[in-house]
Amino acid sequence: MEGEIRSVPGAALRAAATFADNMPDAVYRQLVSQANAGLPAMYRYLKLRKKLLGIKDELQYYDIYPTMFKEPADERFTVADSERIGLDVTAAYGPEYVALLKKGFDGRWMDVLPRTGKAGGAYMEGAAYDVHPFLHLNHNYDYQALSTFVHEWGHAVHTQFTTASQPYENSNYSTFIAETASITNEMLLNDYMVAHARNDQEKLYYLGQGLELLRATFFRQTMFAEFQLALHEELEKGNALSGQRMSEIYCGLLKKYHGEAQGVMKIDPAYCTEWEYIPHFYYGFYVWQYATSMAGAASFADAIEREGKPASERFITMLKAGNSDYAYNLYKKAGLDMASPEPYQALLARMNHIMDQIDSIEAATSTHK
Repeated sequence: MEGEIRSVPGAALRAAATFADNMPDAVYRQLVSQANAGLPAMYRYLKLRKKLLGIKDELQYYDIYPTMFKEPADERFTVADSERIGLDVTAAYGPEYVALLKKGFDGRWMDVLPRTGKAGGAYMEGAAYDVHPFLHLNHNYDYQALSTFVHEWGHAVHTQFTTASQPYENSNYSTFIAETASITNEMLLNDYMVAHARNDQEKLYYLGQGLELLRATFFRQTMFAEFQLALHEELEKGNALSGQRMSEIYCGLLKKYHGEAQGVMKIDPAYCTEWEYIPHFYYGFYVWQYATSMAGAASFADAIEREGKPASERFITMLKAGNSDYAYNLYKKAGLDMASPEPYQALLARMNHIMDQIDSIEAATSTHK
């Protein structure tokens, strides 16, 4: 009928959001399914956090923010330190990667230090195909700055690979691949820092940082993704979505992901409206890409550390592919099926392994007190 307004089914909205990457809906659903299956790891993390922070009463939602381990007092990473460590960490990829990273450092492609009037944050701009990547950083000499440094340079080397290997029309790349390229660097860095820690307290700090990365980027972002999925499934059922109904859905997910029914954390109803101010929800189906990319990164980091050269070559080949194929196909060529449980299980295994190490150090420390 002329002038009639028709609602768009949720499945159609998801299909529209994933169309550019030709990403199967099964990947989205597998992510949510595996995160739900992995919630015992999340609950274990929350119980560990409560113990380490010495919280006697019920764990509250705001308790996820304090740092579990104190940052080493003498830890300071200059830009030169970050470059040196970045080269050490990425040596796992082989000499081709290291050569491109050195080229970037020598080329002075980054605006690295904060100053008055400079925009905050960090990002890599690689749109100048026939020039080189540009990096915007605000290095403040702590571990977070170091981790951001290797993350953004992961994007820059990825851009160099695609520029050298692909014509302009295929030189762009999917967010799914881009974030795996940078988060793998962060995971290898974290493993490197744990391995080179000078004492148990320093090791605990880096383990805690690695654990928090997994909690915040995998479980929190997947919770957001499940919220968006639930909203569109409501539309598919023909139900109306009011602010109150959206808060009810979000509240249910907060309680599930933080184990209220299991006695892990008490969710104050005030947090049930948190969804209102999270900007990612206004970008369409967006947040799930980070969680999926992190699962891919966990798989690659594990494979590179176990297998060495064969795994690093698969990783580099994927980075060189640019936009010559869809991201899902590129992952499969590199040995990962993102619609299968394996990548997500690799991430959960990493999370549990970190907590095993923390428990072991804490137990040994208690024994010697």
